[in-house]
Amino acid sequence: MTDLSPKQQALKDEFIKNRGYWGDFWQDVLELDADFFSAYTNFSSVPAKNGHLDPKVREFIYIAIDASTTHLYLRGLDLHMKNALALGATRDEIMEVLELTSVLGIHTCTLGVPILMEELRDMGRGDEIDNIEYGDYENGLKEEFIKNRGYWSPFWDDMLKLSPDFFEAYVEFSSVPWKTGTLEPKIKEFIYIAIDTATTHLHKEGSRIHIRNALEHGATKEEIMEVFQCVSVLGMHALTEGGPMLMQAARQADAAE
Repeated sequence: MTDLSPKQQALKDEFIKNRGYWGDFWQDVLELDADFFSAYTNFSSVPAKNGHLDPKVREFIYIAIDASTTHLYLRGLDLHMKNALALGATRDEIMEVLELTSVLGIHTCTLGVPILMEELRDMGRGDEIDNIEYGDYENGLKEEFIKNRGYWSPFWDDMLKLSPDFFEAYVEFSSVPWKTGTLEPKIKEFIYIAIDTATTHLHKEGSRIHIRNALEHGATKEEIMEVFQCVSVLGMHALTEGGPMLMQAARQADAAE
């Protein structure tokens, strides 16, 4: 790690002032292109400057997108967990964020099941699914989901029809943070919004549902916009991963000459 120029040091100080922390992986990005790093500092600092979300909640957003199974950015995850703890988050709160994030896999079903239903109907096999009726068991599962999660969406109907036992297991699995967690409902919805709108996922229907849920739980448009702003930094991992690799490769190339 080389000494920074006065310009680079000023940019580092500005980043720390705005974001409240520093990660070693920023060093190579800063050394490689100070102008780009300056632009990124301005871009990524908007949420912190506006402050519609509590700083701890912003760290929860970063934890969620870094921990998502579609991304799994472990260096960022470790850093933002430490940031959250330093800001007063508890171990249980961060565990709750991870639990909320873990439901992402169910989008295999929320995407796949409606397609399966459509294809069965297109093949003239609609009677296999259209004649399925809810009994007391299915109605009870639907009521339990609404009680635990606070909403219902039509795409759950098809999943409940096709595999009520799997739906029952999902209700239990996804409801744990809602039954035992301590984060307020709108914060939970912010986590869902973050993982659904992340560049590596972009689950439109889930995003719409959880934005609506957050608004119904009292979230403001400014808070939800700030969630989007926090998530929008995800593309910078091209630099935080690629920058150090580039520096190492360039040093090796120079040494070989």
